[in-house]
Amino acid sequence: MNALDLARLEFGITTSLHFLFVALTLGLAPLIAFLQTLWVVRGNPLHERLTKFWGQIYVVNYGLGIISGLLLEFQFALNWSGLTHFAGELFGAPMAMETLYAFFVESTFLGLWIFGWGRLPKVAHLLTFYVVTLAAIGSAYLIVVANGFLQNPVGFERAGDALRVVDLGAVFTNPAALLAVGHILPAALMVGGFFMAGVSAWHFRRGTGEVPFFRLSLRLGLTVGYVATFFTIGFGDASVLWVVRNQPTKLGSGAEALRVAERMAAEHGPGDYLAPAWVPIALTVMLSVAYLYVLFALVPIVLLGQGRIERRRFLLGVGVWTIPLPFLTVILGWTVREIGRQPWVIYDVLPTNRAVSDVSTAGVLASLVIFTTLYVTLVVVGYLLIARIARRGPESLVLGGVLGDAEPVRGR
Repeated sequence: MNALDLARLEFGITTSLHFLFVALTLGLAPLIAFLQTLWVVRGNPLHERLTKFWGQIYVVNYGLGIISGLLLEFQFALNWSGLTHFAGELFGAPMAMETLYAFFVESTFLGLWIFGWGRLPKVAHLLTFYVVTLAAIGSAYLIVVANGFLQNPVGFERAGDALRVVDLGAVFTNPAALLAVGHILPAALMVGGFFMAGVSAWHFRRGTGEVPFFRLSLRLGLTVGYVATFFTIGFGDASVLWVVRNQPTKLGSGAEALRVAERMAAEHGPGDYLAPAWVPIALTVMLSVAYLYVLFALVPIVLLGQGRIERRRFLLGVGVWTIPLPFLTVILGWTVREIGRQPWVIYDVLPTNRAVSDVSTAGVLASLVIFTTLYVTLVVVGYLLIARIARRGPESLVLGGVLGDAEPVRGR
């Protein structure tokens, strides 16, 4: 493998493993905000315990996502300087905005939420997590704006050997970005919902005794995951239709794809401009898994409404063992989106081989080994820690107790 192949492999590994944390962060945040809202409105201690339990998992996952995101920035700087030089104004600006946004808005208000238990009035404390949730969505939007430009370059003009922004509105309202946001957000809710349901199912199988606690978690997770799956499929189908019209080389070797590939070869030189044959197959598998979840989730939702779900050990076991499937589905979707664009970094504008840094094969191999080791370690250690918190259940809550015996503020 040459330096380009290794750089692409490194990008694929780092972004995919980072996205594991991103998907769960985006998926859990609205659920926790909903649970805390119930606590503030109804004053039920059960809702407070639910908020703290799932909030602990969120905080750990968020921290891991921040670390993996910082490593991702280093990977970009090392291997893809050609891209940042050529399209820094259009690709780099949203990336930089997201980094500042995540650190100065999302992290700040998450800190207020973590250390504000018992100190802030309930409503003010709830609002801090609303800001965290909206900031998480905003961060995802900015990342997708950057990626959307790579998929569908708009709002630019050439200025020598670089691109310059001429229509910022077009960049931020790029259909490739808006459709992706519409697809990613419900996909993340699918991940978060079925993760919550799977953890709850595990506790039911173990007979931990927290029946009201995990019954509500199971109901919320299944309902949100089930509904979100429909929106994920809907926006996914809309995205496929957009790709058929705007990126025909991504989905196969039909007449239109061959025509576009021939036009690209005439304009940019000979080469293989068609996506790998397995990309449409991967897309089919992804959709099949999503439809499987639609069928799977309906049965436990019905049984949950009848109060019989905790006696269905096989069904609960399926819920536990399928926790990884939504994660694998979103990673597969991201892979299809990125691999299908090849051999372009910026579709029909900048080939991948011109975006890679001028680094030796040995140098890229060294960074590949280092970054892969760091990411695998992060994922393994991080999810072992999350699994430990999930297994211990709500009897060992830490969130909300970090201020010791501070007298709580009782105002709403």
